[in-house]
Parts: sequence; structure tokens; C-alpha cells
Amino acid sequence: MVRTAQLLKELWVTAKSISPILVLLIVFQVILLKKPLTNIKELVIGFMLSVIGLHLFLKGVYLSIIPLGDSVGEGLVNIDNKYVITIFAFLLGYASTLVEPAVRALAFEVEEVSVGAIPSTVLLHTVAIGFGIGMALGIFKILNNISSAKFIIPILLLLVVLICFTPKEFIGIAFDSATSTTGPVNIPLNMAIAIGLARIVGSTDALIDGFGVIGITSLMPIVAVLILGIIR
Repeated sequence: MVRTAQLLKELWVTAKSISPILVLLIVFQVILLKKPLTNIKELVIGFMLSVIGLHLFLKGVYLSIIPLGDSVGEGLVNIDNKYVITIFAFLLGYASTLVEPAVRALAFEVEEVSVGAIPSTVLLHTVAIGFGIGMALGIFKILNNISSAKFIIPILLLLVVLICFTPKEFIGIAFDSATSTTGPVNIPLNMAIAIGLARIVGSTDALIDGFGVIGITSLMPIVAVLILGIIR
């Protein structure tokens, strides 16, 4: 009985987080667009499924991905080889980006709009490589106790230079690609590993050095896609 009450409470919290979006869309369509709602039954069922699905996903993240990532991050120092750890970080960032739903959706949308001129697989792997490099830089930063600003500022300067030479069609895609990497797969996993590693490395402060990694990983896909634009 207690578990049922707790489950209902958690579902209610999730429902409250989704409800404003649904209410806003309904109000906009009915009042401003003056269009009646159709398939109300499907709308209600879809909302309920969204609440249940989001709740289960968040529960799974907190029960498995975050603790596992935290454990892996804390155990990386046992390797005692900064370059091996950095390569592992790249591979992890690359692999996690390939399964990120938002990145795949963006890649397919770009392929469709460009009528196949920018294949989804090319864009997907380009973004994944960029994110992997960013993850490797972020972990390297933690291992060597380097300030985030010493990575972010040069990357921003590089972006300014690349934008001057990149075809304008790729500039918007590059920035949208960066935001698409900050999804439900990448952020919990990679941030947990970064914070776990920063917590164990004695010379660093987890609060200072554990964060900022996601910012670096978000910038590098922009660099990768801009370079892709110049090459193509």
C-alpha cells in the first residue's frame, strides 16, 4: 500500500512537469488558432503514456546509469595511465552520442531537408566524433587539474575562425547539433563519470572540476560540423 502511494505520488510529480506543455498547446490551438481538438481520447492516452514513460526512464537513469557512471568514474584512476583514460573517454562519448535520440532525429531531418546532400550517417558520426573529442578533453582537464576556461576560450576563438570559412548552410546545423547532444543518454552518463572521477582525483575539487565538461562536449560537435562543412 505504501509503495502504491509512493508510485502515485511520483507519477503525479511527473504529470505536473508535463502538464504545462500540454495545456499551453491546447490553449494556443483552441483560443488563438480557433481549431477544435480532435481525437481527445488519443490525446488523453498519449498524455498518460508520456507520464508513465518519462517516469520509468528517469527512474532507470537514477537507478542504473548515474550510479554506474559514478562508479566507473571513480574506478578510472586505478588504470594509472592518463592517455588510456582519455581514449576511453573519447570512445564512451562517441558511442553514447550514436544512440542519442535527439542527434539521430536531427541527422534524419537534415538529410531530408537537404535532399540527401548531407547524409544522416555522415552527420551522425561527425557529431559523435566531436562529442567524443570534447569528452576526452573534459576528462583530460580533470586528470591534470586544468581550468575549464583554458579549454573553452580557445574553442570559442576557433569557432569564430571556422564560421568565417564555413558555408552558411552548415552553421545553423552545427549549433543545433551541439544542443542535440545534451540529451537523456549523454548528460547523465558522462556527467556522472566526470564527477565520479573528479571526486576521486585528490588534486581536484569535484564541484569546480567535475562540472564544465558538458560545456566542452557541447562545443566540440560545433567545431566538427563546421569542419565537415568546409571539407564538403
